[in-house]
Amino acid sequence: MGADAYRIALLPGDGIGVEVTAQAVQVLEAVGRLTGLRLDFDEIPAGAAYYREHGRDWPEGSEERCAEADAILLGAIGLPAQADKHGSLLRADGRMAGWSAIVGNRVRLDLFANVRPVRLYPGVRHFVSGAHKQVWEPENVDMVFVRENTEDLYAGSGGILAPGGVGQVATDTRIVTRPSSERVIRLAFETAMGRQGAPGDKTRRVTCVVKDNILFGCRLFVSIFEEIGAEYPEVELETVLVDAFTQWLVRRPEHYDVVVAPNMFGDIITELASALQGGMGVSVGCNIGTRHGMFEPIHGSAPKHVGKDRVNPMAAILSAGQAMHWLGGRRGDPELVRAGEAVEAAVRDVLAAGEPLTYDLVGTERAAPMSAVTAAVVDRLAGHLPTRVDA
Repeated sequence: MGADAYRIALLPGDGIGVEVTAQAVQVLEAVGRLTGLRLDFDEIPAGAAYYREHGRDWPEGSEERCAEADAILLGAIGLPAQADKHGSLLRADGRMAGWSAIVGNRVRLDLFANVRPVRLYPGVRHFVSGAHKQVWEPENVDMVFVRENTEDLYAGSGGILAPGGVGQVATDTRIVTRPSSERVIRLAFETAMGRQGAPGDKTRRVTCVVKDNILFGCRLFVSIFEEIGAEYPEVELETVLVDAFTQWLVRRPEHYDVVVAPNMFGDIITELASALQGGMGVSVGCNIGTRHGMFEPIHGSAPKHVGKDRVNPMAAILSAGQAMHWLGGRRGDPELVRAGEAVEAAVRDVLAAGEPLTYDLVGTERAAPMSAVTAAVVDRLAGHLPTRVDA
């Protein structure tokens, strides 16, 4: 092994985040039993529920614990301010309760890229026009989104002018800088170089999604995209307006290999892309930098589902697998890389078998409990990992 033990910080967060994180830990514990890899878990309470009770996002010292971890697993952050009403619980400074654990970590740990693999696994069907249908062949949906993760409209530059206590003017300033754009765009090209090209034509391609006919920040982003793209003659470049991209993504997903975008547009289009792979129950977000990584299912806290053993744990489990793969690559530990690949393979096996699966994938009549899905993934792991043999 590349290390005596790897420390994994757990931020289960709110709502179903607590439940799916526990399922992911079960899978990682099984990996440890099978391989002998030592994974030490450091669970940190954080989120809107913690803020509501304590008046802060998480306990003192949590920032340091996250910085010291080898990888971070995040569940879900956020709760409604009032039951059955729109609007998130906010802190006194106007930020969402639990901001420190999600956005704060991205900034403090310089997690400059949000990388989202979008892959349609065999056996997964889509919910289209009121019924589950197989719209795309699985091999036609296999792309990676690389989204700038620390600036743009999410940089936090703005506010509300409220003379007399009544909101009158709101501003959100968009910030796009050369350094942040350069590194996320370069990561997109490096990602393309490590892939086999788009499913449709096997061409290595990076698609830049912007609104450069209107926005100055997008024009800067595109100019940097073209500069860096010139260094990669093996990769085809294309620039697409975000509004046009949304319909092309759905019409011909097989055309796309790697997609790069500024923060806000990237956030929106990756949510749309999750529909191509069967929904948020199997969709993963990887927040990565040069030294740190935080991995999460992209779904929300869904408090109405808490305690029912019914939500899909696969996104959280796949997030754990991505964390192992990333950490193994960073630390030069091939056993950890294999562990990450095995987690994904076990999930793939269960999906291909068609059972047990949760309601979001097969409907309520055939739905299995969340715990049964996790148990099935654990059962499949042994077939993809060499069993530990002690001397």
